[in-house]
Amino acid sequence: MREIVLDTETTGFDPESGDRIVEIGAVELWNHVATGNTYHQYINPERSMPQEAFEVHGLGDDFLRDKPVFAQIADAFLEFVGDSKMIIHNASFDMKFLNAELKWLNKRQLPWEQALDTLAIARKRFPGSPASLDALCRRFNIDNSSRTLHGALLDSEILAEVYLELIGGKQPDFALSVSKEKTAGASVDTDWRPTRRPTPLPSRITENEKAAHAAFVEKLGDNALWNKG
Repeated sequence: MREIVLDTETTGFDPESGDRIVEIGAVELWNHVATGNTYHQYINPERSMPQEAFEVHGLGDDFLRDKPVFAQIADAFLEFVGDSKMIIHNASFDMKFLNAELKWLNKRQLPWEQALDTLAIARKRFPGSPASLDALCRRFNIDNSSRTLHGALLDSEILAEVYLELIGGKQPDFALSVSKEKTAGASVDTDWRPTRRPTPLPSRITENEKAAHAAFVEKLGDNALWNKG
């Protein structure tokens, strides 16, 4: 089962008032396991960036000026998503922007039922509790320390972890099953394993932490475990 965890950044709140998408980030899951396959694109909104939006995501006019416009990336985006279920936090927001951009290009619309809203799932599971992405990271002890500003790809990676917790824990089926599915009368082999991430994630250990660890090990002397092997 293929799913796409998706997030967008925009110039504001209402595409019908002239707001546009400036970033799309998406992470592919297969049987609830991240494959390492991602989609990420900055987009020139063909308009100036309001200060309020800039303070949320830090994407300014100078940075976006040489990026492709939505018309140049629409087909590649639709191909990546396909007909897979899209996992989105506050799905109505992202879907209205995506479909507005696609409508202006006379491209096919993304069906609303193709989206699964993790905000709605969280509110149903934890009624009365905060359900923002940051609040859910705190609830599930998910590290979001690198989220100083909103970023579509980073937020989609974090949301993928939150989504797996919302549906019952990380990798509930561990993708260990091997099966044959019947598709249009043909037998499709769904034997699958995750692939390596094309670009390794940066280390979450700071230089200060590395230095503190080295000083600690030095105090232990030559027989310290970290000095062996």
